[in-house]
Amino acid sequence: MKADLIIVILIVIGLFGRSPIIATAASFLLILKLLHLERFFDGIERRGLELGLLFLTIAVLVPFVSGKITWQQIVDVFTSPAGILACIGGALATYMNGKGLDLLRVDPQLVVGLVIGSIFGIIFLRGIPVGPLMAAGITAFFMGVLKIWWH
Repeated sequence: MKADLIIVILIVIGLFGRSPIIATAASFLLILKLLHLERFFDGIERRGLELGLLFLTIAVLVPFVSGKITWQQIVDVFTSPAGILACIGGALATYMNGKGLDLLRVDPQLVVGLVIGSIFGIIFLRGIPVGPLMAAGITAFFMGVLKIWWH
């Protein structure tokens, strides 16, 4: 019963916090639970992140396949300061996401803090939720800084 209440609270928070992804994900899981399809939870937990990353990567690559990105634009990336900074930013972001994934594998209960922090950022900072990996990557960075500082 407590788990049902928590998921309903997450749905409400997602709706009021203007986070349709949180509301939809929580609703999906509640529906699975109400239909007694809990047997899928382990698979979703184990492979859901990989599937999400797969679809995210597909979405990012669509402009290359559809012709929206030209060869000239690719060349411009490597010859303009903004393009070079974008490459560096992308590399750093994916590195941080990897560190976030490592952190979530070691300490999965941190997702609670990441979700609460994301909701706080959406409501009070007018942020846009980009997912738990970047939040976990930033958390991993902060934890590394604290580890260095305290030792």
